[in-house]
Amino acid sequence: MKEFIRTSWMGILFCLAVAVPCYFLGQLVPVIGGPVFAIIAGILLGLLLKRNDTIARTLAPGVKFTAKKVLQYAVILLGFGMNLEVVLQTGTQSLPIILCTITVSLLLAFILQRVLKMPGKIATLIGVGSSICGGSAIAATAPVIDADEDEVAQSISVIFLFNILAALIFPWLGTALGFSTTTGDAFGVFAGTAVNDTSSVTAAASTWDSMYNLGSQTLDKAVTVKLTRTLAIIPITLGLAFFRTRKTKQQGGEKIPFKKIFPFFILFFIAASVITTIAVACGVPANFFTPAKTLSKFLIVMAMAAIGFNTDVVKLIKSGAKPILLGFCCWAGITGTTLGLQSLLHIW
Repeated sequence: MKEFIRTSWMGILFCLAVAVPCYFLGQLVPVIGGPVFAIIAGILLGLLLKRNDTIARTLAPGVKFTAKKVLQYAVILLGFGMNLEVVLQTGTQSLPIILCTITVSLLLAFILQRVLKMPGKIATLIGVGSSICGGSAIAATAPVIDADEDEVAQSISVIFLFNILAALIFPWLGTALGFSTTTGDAFGVFAGTAVNDTSSVTAAASTWDSMYNLGSQTLDKAVTVKLTRTLAIIPITLGLAFFRTRKTKQQGGEKIPFKKIFPFFILFFIAASVITTIAVACGVPANFFTPAKTLSKFLIVMAMAAIGFNTDVVKLIKSGAKPILLGFCCWAGITGTTLGLQSLLHIW
């Protein structure tokens, strides 16, 4: 422990210092969000500071710890925002849509990865991030598939692009399509399933509430649907861990023991969700867990600063077009599937 503290504290403190202003910037501009500000700041500071080998070596251990372990701690704390009883009660209506959109996004990512001949890990992260919950899903998936900082940064950047477009376009699209303006249910389901990241779901739903004076009806519905989507992190990460062991064996490489890459932090995520559910059922107010949820969001920002710092900008720019095309296809597929199913289920 003493050796870890001695070698890592500078890098961890650096990531913390970058994360604080980025977190508050994300609060001021939620359509962009703290994680994106942190990645950009990390990249810029990396370009400046890594010119000095001494500084780079000093920061490296702590930055690596933040990018890997702190990211997992953030996912665990995310579980304290999951009241499973509420999710199961109010998320059932949107469950068929959620399952179909996740399937469509993952299939598109799988097919286009082969067609475009792009790295499988980036395709997986974009597919999972598009279909489940943006940055949080990428954070949970990255360590399971052993994605590096460049791949995580690129995936987050793609998700960010379509988050902004969704938050700006979807309220006006909902109006053009004739969604109900007397209740927030229809647009809430649409925003909760078709928008990637929580910050942009909140932005789009809040805009709809403001446009039609609905209080927080749309926002409440959208957030609940989004929480239901978040639960898909569990089977997806477990499935990817199992697939990785099988794929390694089939390719003739040394088989990776399943327990070595098993995402144990997901078990803690489940435990946090169960604790929240039981506590609320016993009378503990839901806002008791707000500090844990807030800390989760902050730790994600902190981890994104570390990931940005370690990102190879040249590599990021050279391979940028294909991930963006893949992200667009996943985004368009999810949006079209959501609208089609809402029409069939008469959620309009």
